[in-house]
Amino acid sequence: MTRASQPSRRTILATAVAAATAAGAAGRAAAATPAAPAAPATPAAPPATSGPVPVDNRAWTSYTDWCGGTAEGARAVAGLRPGVVIAAPAGRTDYTDPHTGTTSTWEYATWTSPVHRPAVASTEVIASWNAHTPAGTWLQVELEGTYSDGTDTPWYVMGRWAAGDQDIRRTSVDDQSDGKSDIWTDTFAVSDPASGLRLVSYRLRLTLYRAPGTQLTPMVWRLGAMASDIPDRFTVPASTPGLARELAVPRFSQEIHKGQYPQYDNGGEAWCSPTSSQMIIEYWGRRLTREQLSWVDPSYADPQVCHAARFTYDHQYQGCGNWPFNAAYAATFPDLQGVVTRLSSLTDLETLIAAGVPAITSQSFLKEELTGAGYGTSGHLMTVIGFTAEGDVIANDPASPGDEAVRRVYRRREWENIWLRTKRYNASGKVVSGTGGVCYLYFPAHLMPWQRRALAAVGVR
Repeated sequence: MTRASQPSRRTILATAVAAATAAGAAGRAAAATPAAPAAPATPAAPPATSGPVPVDNRAWTSYTDWCGGTAEGARAVAGLRPGVVIAAPAGRTDYTDPHTGTTSTWEYATWTSPVHRPAVASTEVIASWNAHTPAGTWLQVELEGTYSDGTDTPWYVMGRWAAGDQDIRRTSVDDQSDGKSDIWTDTFAVSDPASGLRLVSYRLRLTLYRAPGTQLTPMVWRLGAMASDIPDRFTVPASTPGLARELAVPRFSQEIHKGQYPQYDNGGEAWCSPTSSQMIIEYWGRRLTREQLSWVDPSYADPQVCHAARFTYDHQYQGCGNWPFNAAYAATFPDLQGVVTRLSSLTDLETLIAAGVPAITSQSFLKEELTGAGYGTSGHLMTVIGFTAEGDVIANDPASPGDEAVRRVYRRREWENIWLRTKRYNASGKVVSGTGGVCYLYFPAHLMPWQRRALAAVGVR
């Protein structure tokens, strides 16, 4: 997102400051869609644009992709889901976990992508990855780029991640800057976009770690980044409604978890992101086992939301709102992929909904800016599941007092603007940032043809 100033991502993604009080209609949705996807509805026409779309997605996913990188101790593996693994470690290193103080020795291997030149010279880049990290393994993702003035960035750490939390504490890394750009939790951002400086190319580096003397290895199936240059805007053009369809996405409230698990940010208002993630995961028919949920207090409803909070939690950010960590969590479920991207209009969302693909969107607003929400927020995630015949947005909003109230219908024009703008006024009248169309997309590794076309139409492959 383009920022007037550079607050922490904790501020940008702070969740709802007041719980929603307006109750939605209808009861709880079915737990998942049928195994066989429904035929697509008529998709909306592509939006008219006045120039290049200011978003570029690049992902390395194929065997050819993995063979095209530079490996030191890593190798590409073929199969239904090609990936990269440790072959023979390139060396050993010590890592002191800043959140436990524990120092451990790890074997490691690296894979570095080819240089990618985004179609748009960018002010921001957000990486995301999908991987399997068995106990005794973890990974690090880094980004290095070249500016429009010909100079290079340092290697920035975009995340240290493991699916579990027994070996390291998954974490972002603060205080990374070279005076021209900064890392804000999970986002690379040019420090002064008004200067005209842009990132014109980048490459990503994976470091795969394992316990010494073992044959364990992480396996990474997808590594990529979304680069963008979204212009500053308080309002966006209105799109024309083009679809009436609603997907049967499960409904979970974050608010019923208020006060649960203080070590994972205390539930309630802090859990919009993992709650939304779990809705989409279960929409695709993926379930946590009784054994996986055995650590959750049996008196708690919807224990899978507690699980999602624990396993998306960023120990540096001290919250569950790290965008790539949520996408990576979704991809720990069998044959799911997760990416972070930006979309350009509600027409893009209609294209996805028509193909049966819901989306998790990030937005911020004053209470009076979104009719029927009943709250204001400096950053909140909700799940878009459809559109009414009038074109209004049907959202599963986790900032609801109970599961039965999660389904909401929000006015199209209001909702579109609060999601896509990059600037807004807060309750004190100060200019602060908006998210500029950020969303998470979770979808099966093996797609139906119309789903593949829909994702390609919004720039995701």
